[in-house]
Amino acid sequence: MRASRSPKAVRAFGLAVAALWLGRVPPADAQSTPAAPPGLWERSNLLDDLGGVRTALSKLGISYGLTSTDEVLGNVTGGVHRGADYDGLMQFSIGVDTAKALEWPGGTFNISGLEIRGRNLSTDNLDTLQIASTIEALDTTRLWELWYQQSFAAGKADIKLGLQSIDQEFLISNQALLFLNEASGWPMVPFYDLYAGGPTYPLSSLGVRLRARPNDTWTVLSGVFQDNPPGGPFNDDSQLRGSSRWGGNFNLNTGALFITELQYALNPSAGLPGSYKLGFWYDTGPFPSQLYDTMGLSLANPASNGLARLIHDNFSLYAVMDQTIWRPNPKDAQQLGVFLRVMGAPGDRNLISFAVNGGFTFKAPLPGPRQ
Repeated sequence: MRASRSPKAVRAFGLAVAALWLGRVPPADAQSTPAAPPGLWERSNLLDDLGGVRTALSKLGISYGLTSTDEVLGNVTGGVHRGADYDGLMQFSIGVDTAKALEWPGGTFNISGLEIRGRNLSTDNLDTLQIASTIEALDTTRLWELWYQQSFAAGKADIKLGLQSIDQEFLISNQALLFLNEASGWPMVPFYDLYAGGPTYPLSSLGVRLRARPNDTWTVLSGVFQDNPPGGPFNDDSQLRGSSRWGGNFNLNTGALFITELQYALNPSAGLPGSYKLGFWYDTGPFPSQLYDTMGLSLANPASNGLARLIHDNFSLYAVMDQTIWRPNPKDAQQLGVFLRVMGAPGDRNLISFAVNGGFTFKAPLPGPRQ
């Protein structure tokens, strides 16, 4: 019996032969030939696959990363001194997918570290509250994060336990992250109002974080963490004291930091996408009063002993918005966005009681092919 072909099949076969003849489709034997390694500027990783090492480890459920950020910043006017400083950060991490490695589905293990080097322009030259760069910190090589995450409820929820840096998930404005200064990453209210700036880069704390994502629109993040990563006095981050230098000070002797964030994704799959977040944090530790000393006198009183009274408990409310407001072609990278982040805290126990930062971002502004 002769097999019959429809007119569409015959036409498709003819087009395929013509395309092959014109060189638009490689022959079958050429398709089976391994593709040439991508060039330096086309690689997603500088060292590519390391001769197959990355692929082999991936099959075992193991991934690794090594990145370096290097910068030279300077001030040509203002500040307490003028000049330039170099600072650098190397981040290294190892992740394990327990489904591949141990046949335990839904689990992820992560360990990461930091190598911080150079000088700090903000400390040396500027003497400002707002740090010039998000990577500025004291020189050290330290453990950063060490945690295990397990998903459940058909992947709609997960729990993370261990040493965590909460600025990796909470209070984030993705558009603000494009900017260089510290306040675009971890805002000034928690940076100055929490012990040592809170469990954030370059520090971390032991804690538990729960995330629930019932659909593509809503996400709830909630966690409790040790509030004082180095365990020192309020105004001493103690990054270089004892085991704090290498990240081994797993302090559990002070207060607890509770934080919860509700996230709403607007137009996640079509239209102009946006992200809206509403959250709060609450700290059970003692905080120095901004108004009164231990004798009940005003700190501005000449008779004051200058020792601030400690006030237990602290909190902050915040809101974050990232919204795309113009995108001529949904398939094109070109777009204009706006971000806004507002937060407040009690003024009687905090150096900064209110802060707002916002701005615009314009992606792919120049003409030409885009992806």
